[in-house]
Amino acid sequence: MARNPKTDKPAKRPHQVYTLLVEVGRAKDDGLPKAATGAALMCYASGVDEAEAVRETVALLKQADLNPLEVTGYGTLDERLEDGHDISDDERALMQRALDENSVVVAQTTAFYED
Repeated sequence: MARNPKTDKPAKRPHQVYTLLVEVGRAKDDGLPKAATGAALMCYASGVDEAEAVRETVALLKQADLNPLEVTGYGTLDERLEDGHDISDDERALMQRALDENSVVVAQTTAFYED
């Protein structure tokens, strides 16, 4: 690993933003509509790698009384562009916000219903 020549400590790895789709189940006080059976949350999360972004996202959602069940990663902006994804300016702005704030941005929530 590269080292910082001024401190001789390992150089910090730059953060990137990862697009994550998180499926959540019901939990007490989760704030989902009463008739919902769960939800899908589209999130943009900052991290030095995807694993860190997932850990931070799951921890944040648990603090918000949600019940994360499954996380699907779609990669960084560059990886998504390489895969041919069409990414709007609004989506790019949310990704930049997550990076600037070193945070998780929940961009969209879609509730699931039985029928």
